[in-house]
Amino acid sequence: MIPHNTPGNVLEVRDLTKLFSRPRTSLFRPPEAVTAVHRVSFSLPRGSVVGLVGETGSGKTTLGRLIMRLIEPTSGSILFNGTDLAKIRGKALRSLRKHFQMVFQDPYSSLNPRMTVREMVEEPFLVHGIHPRPDAREKTLGELMLRVGLDPGDLDRLPKEFSGGGRQRIGIARAIALNPDFLVADEPISSLDVSIQAQIVNLFARLNQEDGMTMLFISHDLSVVSYLSDFVLILYRGMNVESGPTQEVFRNPQHPYTRLLIASVPGWEEGIQNAHGTKRVLGTAAETGPSPPLCPFSHRCPERMEICLKEPPPVRVERVPPVPTMAGMPAWPRETACHLTFPDMQTSGDPTSNSPKGSFE
Repeated sequence: MIPHNTPGNVLEVRDLTKLFSRPRTSLFRPPEAVTAVHRVSFSLPRGSVVGLVGETGSGKTTLGRLIMRLIEPTSGSILFNGTDLAKIRGKALRSLRKHFQMVFQDPYSSLNPRMTVREMVEEPFLVHGIHPRPDAREKTLGELMLRVGLDPGDLDRLPKEFSGGGRQRIGIARAIALNPDFLVADEPISSLDVSIQAQIVNLFARLNQEDGMTMLFISHDLSVVSYLSDFVLILYRGMNVESGPTQEVFRNPQHPYTRLLIASVPGWEEGIQNAHGTKRVLGTAAETGPSPPLCPFSHRCPERMEICLKEPPPVRVERVPPVPTMAGMPAWPRETACHLTFPDMQTSGDPTSNSPKGSFE
């Protein structure tokens, strides 16, 4: 498993699970449970960027909100400095929130339209009693604005006076105001124009490289994740199907779903190893398949075997050298949850299927 209880880890997530209940269809039957996140485990090394990748509906945002304790986990633990965030409530949780913050996907709905930039950015200081003197707070606010690429003179403007990129910069300034131990960025560029996306990505890169900000960066854009992240988790319908150092995973993907993700990016398939056997995916993501612990991708997988529909996928763990870009950073092993990664399972995929073929989305 990915290393836990390591001094260099800011956050350690263990077997995190979230089930949602569908509306009851009968008085005599219990409500059906839907698995949004299934036993996800990973660590967040200090000073690193961990990318969380998957198509729409894979559970990325749910996992981010679970870590932020915006929704309650069904089971599992979220260890931060020895404290299990999944077990604390009320004032104890509120006192710790200054150590972890979130940048939301939509900069238009995440800001209060009636509050000025000043009011929004200084609110964390007032809530946690930091910089009580107005002059010290004013100096810090000005430095924050410059840090995210805005003018201190914009502090008295309203969100509606900014573009989408400007609003996202305000959200980032509010998130980093208290110098949190780690930041969760939930697809922070997906709603922005292409011309603005690069500026925000470079801002996150600068926060990591110059300020040592630790991040969980959620995205469906593999190019951005490859550029920003040291490690990556591939999520499919709530299950971690593959994880490891980013360049190692993207250069030599092991899970069929990872290979199909990479093959969907123009020009990437030619540059990866293990690209042989990348075939057209069966069906669509909207089709209901097996639920975890069985492989949730088996109903779409072009390389599936009979055992994939009967037994949970075993996890193959490979030790790889530590990432050279960060001295002292804990090593992440390669983990792949797939029957195909074990030599005695290397047989051809199921030749019969009733699922229609379609292009990978």
